[in-house]
Amino acid sequence: MSLLPSKPDITAAKDAEPRVVGVESDDADDLLSALSSETARHLLGELHDDPAPPGELADRIGTSLQNAQYHLENLQEAGAVEVVDTAYSQKGREMDVYAPADQPLVIFAGDEEKSTSIRTALTRLLGAVGLLAVVSVLVQALSGEDVLPSLGGADGAASDGAAAAARTPTPVPDAGAADAATSVASGLGPGAFFFLGGAAVLVGGFLVWYATQ
Repeated sequence: MSLLPSKPDITAAKDAEPRVVGVESDDADDLLSALSSETARHLLGELHDDPAPPGELADRIGTSLQNAQYHLENLQEAGAVEVVDTAYSQKGREMDVYAPADQPLVIFAGDEEKSTSIRTALTRLLGAVGLLAVVSVLVQALSGEDVLPSLGGADGAASDGAAAAARTPTPVPDAGAADAATSVASGLGPGAFFFLGGAAVLVGGFLVWYATQ
């Protein structure tokens, strides 16, 4: 059985740490130069969505392989991306798999001490959001509702909604907006409400902390 093509291991990309770069630091020159191209910014955005080899990235943003490789090399030299694995195409060709070097990357104007504090705060915020997501899944499970609703259930709900709409006169605009909001809210389980509320508190706390620095 052929092992080609292979899927890359992107564990390193998921484990990347936040990076805060001061605009007056030595690293900022190379980083801002590499990101001055719209193509480079698109590539970095795509890599944050899903690490990939140059050929796949070129197809995803609609550019040539040579152009993608050029900008990836610039981003790598600036420390924005890195090669995390090697994959193989159907023809057995070896391909470097690129991923963001940092999660997230923040360009900051200010003193170095504050920059370090922001990096620490971002690390803690991301860790807290991850823990909140896990707890939210447990809350959803303990409530007795499905963590991931089935497609059949969604289709059934859509059919019921369509039938109800056919039997109900068209409401006035204000009532329709209220009904839509109620429908969306009723579709969210307790786990989703728990996550959204907790995330709002965490982000709000971070913004308050940042404003006082």
